[in-house]
Amino acid sequence: MTSNEIREQFLKFFANKEHKIVDSSPVVPFNDPTLLFINAGMNQFKDVFLGTGTRDYKRAVNTQKCIRVSGKHNDLEEVGHDTYHHTFFEMLGNWSFGDYYKEDAIKWAWELLTEVWKLSKERLWATVYRTDDEAFDIWEKNTDINPSHILRFAEKDNFWEMGDTGPCGPCSEIHINLTDDIENASLVNAGRPDCIELWNLVFIQYNRDEEGKLHELPSKHVDTGMGFERMCAVLQDKTSNYDTDVFTPLIKSIEEISGHSYKHEHQIAMRVISDHIRTLTFAIADGAVPGNEGRSYVLRRLLRRASRYARKLDLEKPFMFQLVDVVADNMGEVFPEIVKHKEHIKKIIKAEEESFNVTLDRGIELFNDELVSIIKDILKQNFSKEFRISTLQKQSGDHLIRIDKIVGSEEVNHTQILLSQWDLKSTKKYLGDSELLISGDTAFKLYDTFGFPLDLTMVMAKEKGFSVDEKRFDELMREQKDRARKATKTKQGNSGAIKRIDENTEPTMFLGYDTLESEAEIISAEDGYLVVDRSPFYAESGGQVGDTGIAEIGDKRIKITDTQKIGNVIVHKYDGGLDTAPGSKVMLKVDEKRRRDIMRNHSATHLLHAALRKVLGDHVQQKGSFVGPEYLRFDFTHFEKMTHNEIDEVESIVNEKILESLQKMHHRDTPFEEAKKMGAMMFFGDKYGDKVNVVQFGDFTLEFCGGTHVNNTSEIGLFKIISESSIASGIRRIEAVTGRGVEEYIRKQENRIQKSEVRINELLEEKKKLEKELSRLQLEEKLGGIDQIISDSEEVNGINIFKGKVEVAGIDELKSLGDELRNKMKSGVGLLIAQIEDKVQMVCVVSDDLVKEKKVLAGKIVGEAAKIVGGGGGGRPHMATAGGKDVDKIDEALKVFPEIIKNL
Repeated sequence: MTSNEIREQFLKFFANKEHKIVDSSPVVPFNDPTLLFINAGMNQFKDVFLGTGTRDYKRAVNTQKCIRVSGKHNDLEEVGHDTYHHTFFEMLGNWSFGDYYKEDAIKWAWELLTEVWKLSKERLWATVYRTDDEAFDIWEKNTDINPSHILRFAEKDNFWEMGDTGPCGPCSEIHINLTDDIENASLVNAGRPDCIELWNLVFIQYNRDEEGKLHELPSKHVDTGMGFERMCAVLQDKTSNYDTDVFTPLIKSIEEISGHSYKHEHQIAMRVISDHIRTLTFAIADGAVPGNEGRSYVLRRLLRRASRYARKLDLEKPFMFQLVDVVADNMGEVFPEIVKHKEHIKKIIKAEEESFNVTLDRGIELFNDELVSIIKDILKQNFSKEFRISTLQKQSGDHLIRIDKIVGSEEVNHTQILLSQWDLKSTKKYLGDSELLISGDTAFKLYDTFGFPLDLTMVMAKEKGFSVDEKRFDELMREQKDRARKATKTKQGNSGAIKRIDENTEPTMFLGYDTLESEAEIISAEDGYLVVDRSPFYAESGGQVGDTGIAEIGDKRIKITDTQKIGNVIVHKYDGGLDTAPGSKVMLKVDEKRRRDIMRNHSATHLLHAALRKVLGDHVQQKGSFVGPEYLRFDFTHFEKMTHNEIDEVESIVNEKILESLQKMHHRDTPFEEAKKMGAMMFFGDKYGDKVNVVQFGDFTLEFCGGTHVNNTSEIGLFKIISESSIASGIRRIEAVTGRGVEEYIRKQENRIQKSEVRINELLEEKKKLEKELSRLQLEEKLGGIDQIISDSEEVNGINIFKGKVEVAGIDELKSLGDELRNKMKSGVGLLIAQIEDKVQMVCVVSDDLVKEKKVLAGKIVGEAAKIVGGGGGGRPHMATAGGKDVDKIDEALKVFPEIIKNL
C-alpha cells in the first residue's frame, strides 16, 4: 500500500466505529505558551483530559502533525544516523473521552493490525504496566496474541504522565520483531531498529496530586498514538523509513539537485535534509519563522544543520527551498495549508539559506583550523623525533596532514591524509586515547560570530571523533547573558524607595484604566521616589512608557517625571524635595494630554499587528515594541523587506479600522483558560498569570495586554508609517505616528519641502552660474583653435582664406567663433564648419575691406559651400550661415572652399 492508502485506511477503520475524524491541529501551539511544538496527538485534547474543556463528540480519530526537537522527546542526534527517528512525523491516533476503555482499545488495535493490515501475529508483542492486570487479561483473553508475547514493564516504559501533576495512567505498547529471532523477549524495548514500537495505547485513569498520590478519575479516557512513518516501513516491507514513499520523492530530488546518488557516504546527509525540510515546511506553514529565540531558534538550528550537511553533497548555493515543492506535491492533499503557503515558505527558507551561506564556509574554516591544530599537536606527542609532522592548506580549502619519517638527513614520506577524509578510524589509529576536545571558546565564537548552533558544532566534532567543551561554552554563554542583564539593569536599583519595598509591601492598586486622578495614601517618599497604596499612574511595562504628571500634597505640587514597577508595587519618580510622613494623603494627577497620545499609539500597535498578519501572513509575531507619546515602534518576525505596496496596504487597513470606530472591549482579570478559549493571541515563552487582561477591538484584534487604550479606534485619528527597517535576521521594525504625531510629522514634512524648495532654487542659480562659467572656459579653449586656423591660412588671387572644422554646442557658439575669426583675420574670407548632432552647420565671414572694395559677399559664398553638403543658406555681406544634411561631405567642402572664392 502507498502511504496515503495506509493513512486513509486507519482513519476509515475508526470512522466506521463511530469516531469523528478531526483535523490535525497546527504544529505551532499558539494557544499554549508552555509548548514549543505540538509533539503528540493528545495536545489538542489537553483541556478535555484536564477537565477544563469538552467536545461535542466522545470518540475521535486523526493524523496529527508532530515535531520533536527538545526535552525528553528530543531525537535530533539520531535523525539521519538511524532509519526511524525524525524531527517531524505524523501520529495516527484514536481517542475516547469517557466512552470506551481498555477492552475496545486493545481489541480494535489488534483487529486493525492483524485482520485489516495482515501483520504476522507471531512477530507482534504487547507490553503493559507492571501492575495493570486488567490490560494483561484483556490481551490474553480477548485477542489471539501468543500469551508469551505479553510483557510487563515499569514506569519508564509503560506509564504515561502529562506532567508532574495531573492526568496520567498506564499504557500498553504494541511492538513488532522483524528479526529472525522472533521469540526473543529481550529485544522488546531494547532500542533496536528491527524490533520497534508501533502503537502506544494510553489509559488515562488517574490524577496525580501535588504530593504524588494517585486518585481515580471519575471519567476514564483512551489516548493512542501510532508512528505513521514506522508503520509505512513495516507495511511496505522496508528496513528504513527513508526507503518508503514518504521520503523517496525527497531523496530523489536531492539526488537530482546534487548529482550524487543515495549511497553509503551520502545517505546520512540526504536523510537529514529530507527530514529537516519537512519540519521547516510544516512549521512555517503553521506560522512559525526561523529566528533567535524559542521555537524560532529551533527552526534556524535545523535549517543551518541541514545547510552544513548539504556541503557534504557539494551543495553550496541555496537549494532547500526547492524541496518545498516536493513536500507540497506529496502531502498537500492531506495538509492543504502547505500548498496554500508554499511560495511564502520557499521565500523564508531561501532567505535563511542565503543568510547562513555567507558565514557557513568561514565558520567551517575556523573549525578546521582548530581541528588541524589539535591533531598536529597530538601527533607530535605520539610520534618520536624520527618523524616530522606538518600540515598544508590546499587551494581547495582542505588541509593536508603529513607524517614524514626522517632517515639520516632525508625525509621519507610515511603517510598523508586529507582532513576531509579524516574519520573515526583515523582518530583511533593516529591519536589513540588522547583527549580530543574542541575548545568551548571556539564553539562559542562559531555560535556568536558565525551563527553555528552548539549542536551543529558537536555534530561536526563527533564525525571526526572529537567532542566539545560544553562546560566552557555554557560559561561563556552565562557571561554574555550577565553582561546583557547588567547593561539593562534598572536605574532605580539602589534607590531608597526600592530598599523599602519587600515581600510585605502591599501591591499598588492601579486605577489608571478608569481615571487619571485619584487620592492616595503615601507608603514612602524618599530619595526622589514615591510609593502609594493606589495610583492612576501607569508604570512602564509591556513596551508602554510610564506616566508623568503631578502630585499635590496640601498646597505643594511636585512633578512626577517617570513611573516604574517593582514587582507589583508602582514607584513614582519625582523632582524636588518632599517632606512628608507615611500615611499622608496625596492627590495624583496624570498628564492627560500625554497619556492620551500614548493610548492612541498603543491601540494602534494592536491594529498594526493584526494588519501585518493579514497582509504578510500568520507567521508575523510581535518581537518587541515601544509605545510613547510621540511615536510607536513595533518589531515583528518577517523574512524580507516590506514592499511599498505592502506598507501602503497595512497603513490603509489600520486607517480603515480607525474610521470604522471600533469600540474597545476590555476583558479584565479574565481566567487564563477562558482567555485562551476567546482566541486571544499569545506566544511561546510569554509569561501569563492565572488572571489576565485581554484588549479587543471589534472582531479585528484580540490580544493579551495590560496596557492602556483608547475607548474607540476613532480616537486614534490617523495612522502613518514613517519607517520600515531590519534590526536582526528575520526581524523587521516599523515606526509610526498617530493623532497629533501625524500633525507634527506633516508639519515637519512641509518645512522640509519648503527648505528643499529654497535649496533647490539656490542650487539652480548656482548651476546657471557654473554653466555660464563652463561655457566661457570652453569658448576660450575653442577660441584658441581660431589662432591655429589663422596660422594655417592660404592665399587665392590676393585674398587670404581661413578655413577649419570646429566643435561647438550650437549655432550661437559657432557664430561667436565666426566673430572671433573675423576680428583676428584683419583682411580675408573665413569659413568654419561644425557637425551639430546629425547635421552640418557653417558660418562664413568677410572682412570690411573685401566687402567694400571687391564686393566679396559672405551670403553668396556660404550658399555655394552649402550646396556641397546638401543644403543652403545666406545672410549679411560680412557674415552668413548655412546648413546641410550630408556630414560626410564636410572635409570636401573645406577642401574646395578656395576654388569657390576663386570662381567668385
